[in-house]
Amino acid sequence: MRAKEKILYVASTFGHLASFHQPYLQWFADQGYEVHVAAGGTPCELKGVSRYISLPFEKSMFSPKNLAAVWELYRLMKAERYKMISLHTSLAAFFARLAVVPLGKRRPGVMNTVHGYLLDKDTRWTKRMLRLGAERMTAPVTDWLLTMNQQDTEIARRYHLGKRDVLTKGMGVDFTRFTPPEQNQREDLRRKLGLKPSELVLIYAAEFSKRKNQGMLIEAMQSLPEHVVLLLPGQGEMREMCRMQAGRAGLTDRIRFPGFVRDMENWYRASDICVSSSRIEGLPFNVMEAMACGLPVVASDIKGHQDLICAGENGFLYSFGDTKEFVNAVQRLQDAKVRQRMGEAARSSMQRFGITEVFPELTVLYENAAKDFR
Repeated sequence: MRAKEKILYVASTFGHLASFHQPYLQWFADQGYEVHVAAGGTPCELKGVSRYISLPFEKSMFSPKNLAAVWELYRLMKAERYKMISLHTSLAAFFARLAVVPLGKRRPGVMNTVHGYLLDKDTRWTKRMLRLGAERMTAPVTDWLLTMNQQDTEIARRYHLGKRDVLTKGMGVDFTRFTPPEQNQREDLRRKLGLKPSELVLIYAAEFSKRKNQGMLIEAMQSLPEHVVLLLPGQGEMREMCRMQAGRAGLTDRIRFPGFVRDMENWYRASDICVSSSRIEGLPFNVMEAMACGLPVVASDIKGHQDLICAGENGFLYSFGDTKEFVNAVQRLQDAKVRQRMGEAARSSMQRFGITEVFPELTVLYENAAKDFR
């Protein structure tokens, strides 16, 4: 009996794979592949996966642990003879491709999905050049390059960062899960979450990090009326720092930190406006899910957000880091009728990003890539 061909997924964390890639892991398994995943953090059960490999990834690019991860990946790929590896998150994608290089002609096919190049103008020039140099160095072993927004596509083509590039619509939003609430449901959810009917509830679900920039939202809350409340679900290294910032500003009653949330759709349904202060995005799932739930958006004017938000129709964009512009945009959404109109437009604009649209498109790409690697 012929042995199954093998596919390897690599990401910085198992949580990333659990959040965005489970339908595709299962699809590969259904096609008859043996699916392995390699990532940092704590392993979690994933659909269709037969082997889990823990890697010592660290966020700092120069950490010796990342070189240890390269060695582990090299030995793994040499032993398993994967047909294709699917790479996600910038750090994991770079170090995985470093491990591919010494395999020479016996290497697997490489598909790199870009979740947002970290090459924006607000990044120090030296860091930008280092990151761009890393991408260019590994471009010769990047057979397929999938991008999620127009700016990243232009960067990939300008610097020839992959042999073949395709602009995709992200990983797909589940419209059966992320739906607007019925009026009674919304009232019940707000009551259960301790939110008053009179409060204007802003929500930003994201990892706490410099890149996500929650500190700017906390600062802006000081200039918004007392009835405005900010929900910040999520975890991360800067969560406690943000809690302390809110405390110093006297905002502990108006800014809430619920931590990791499983039923994210219910938190969106209980909220009024989705906000984002991020510095860099690919195609932000958190914003897309909120829009699918019928929330208008106030987000930083960056790539990814620009691909989703049409100012004045389904939300507003403000200059990154500009608290005054942010506050003005939120105040423009004080009127419930304006929020309803923009929220309906937000959900409508998400239709083309639904999983039923995106899944067939991506699996065709995966199928074609797998044929290329025979």
